[in-house]
Amino acid sequence: MRYLTRTNSIFPTFDDLFNFPSMKEFSINTMQCDISKRDGNYVIDIDLPGYNKENIAISLEEGYITVEAKQSTTNETTKEGYIHQERFLGSTSRSFYVGEAVKEEDIKAAYRNGTLTLTIPEVNKQLEEVSPKYITIE
Repeated sequence: MRYLTRTNSIFPTFDDLFNFPSMKEFSINTMQCDISKRDGNYVIDIDLPGYNKENIAISLEEGYITVEAKQSTTNETTKEGYIHQERFLGSTSRSFYVGEAVKEEDIKAAYRNGTLTLTIPEVNKQLEEVSPKYITIE
């Protein structure tokens, strides 16, 4: 048996009947991250478990790096003649200010085992950047 938080549920009896997870368990709209400084670079590790690399976009605009991720899932369960199917479609994003002197070719991005790692050089000078640039994920 697992514990379900019902703070977002308006039908707790219905949830028990079909064993629906609460909205809190999805936590799709939260990007947990760690930021560290290593060898003259800032390293941002962002937890994105369950996402496909193709559904993650990273852009750089006016000194802000933005990570956007989209996810779509469908779960179906059949038990004693009852069918239960849930669909979820969601997206999340988070931005970090890295300075206007950082260029997209200086940023390294890798996605492995549900963690997106961005390596951004520490740059002290200021340059102008006018249009968004996208970073390729390895």
